[in-house]
Amino acid sequence: MKLFTKPKSDEEKLIEGCIAGKREMQRNLYDLYSKKMMAVCLRYAPTNFEAEDIMQEGFIKVFANIQNFKRDCPLEFWVRRIMVNTALKHLRQKSLLTVSHETEEVASISSETYNLTGYSMDELMGMIQSLAPRYQMVFNLYAIEGYNHKEIGEMMGISEGTSKSQYSRARAILQDMLARQDHKFKEHVISK
Repeated sequence: MKLFTKPKSDEEKLIEGCIAGKREMQRNLYDLYSKKMMAVCLRYAPTNFEAEDIMQEGFIKVFANIQNFKRDCPLEFWVRRIMVNTALKHLRQKSLLTVSHETEEVASISSETYNLTGYSMDELMGMIQSLAPRYQMVFNLYAIEGYNHKEIGEMMGISEGTSKSQYSRARAILQDMLARQDHKFKEHVISK
């Protein structure tokens, strides 16, 4: 009796090729994920140049450790986690990530919601990037990457409460920015 084996997926072939050190497969993996990972790195880096450095360092780690990929999640998630961890390490080394371990007083957050349809992705990313590094980091990790506050605390070396506080403060600052932008837009329309 002959046993049939399931054909390997493209992702599986890519992983095995990278494990074997095949440059073509490494290039394919890079080409497949580089745009998405650059977007991830831009959320953490103050400049495009630093984002590129973080991404390159991240891909070096991906290729050096791909044999450790357990295949318990999509490859993209694993690569993204390496990029986020590389960005955190980079920011710690650059001393941009200086956070207080004390819980900060948080301004009350308005329950008012904002319609974001009038904003481009570049405008929204610009607002996020204008936050203080510690607020930007927590906001990105929680709201965009989907980590919980306990995980963020462990990654950044802060308490869970501090993570919650910094996220709340970041959200309040962003809501204030959106309110000011809405006010400017309304003034512009009324003055015409």
